[in-house]
Amino acid sequence: MKFDKSVIGGNMTLLILGLIENRDMYGYEMIEELRSRSDDTFDLKAGTLYPILHGLEEKEFIFSYEKQSENGRKRKYYSITKNGKKLLKDKKEEWKVYSNAVNKVIGGVNFGGAY
Repeated sequence: MKFDKSVIGGNMTLLILGLIENRDMYGYEMIEELRSRSDDTFDLKAGTLYPILHGLEEKEFIFSYEKQSENGRKRKYYSITKNGKKLLKDKKEEWKVYSNAVNKVIGGVNFGGAY
């Protein structure tokens, strides 16, 4: 199923911060992990990901550093900051409220909020 890009776009910050919440990742790894975890629903292009990463870094929600990978190639890794963890917590709560409200309207299931 294809999704309207406006639905996905508004939630990319949540998805990206969620990916690096527990371990640092480089860009292509994020793209692959997002695709894998979402059963190919989120097929992000590098041209979409990197501007988001740069914006998050500019706002100090993430930081980047270079590290040599196992294959000897130098990669740019991204890590979440304390401010990024707070933003992620806020975005998760926002998503829970939003998705529960949508489900109330369309008659779906409750994903953790009270009706």
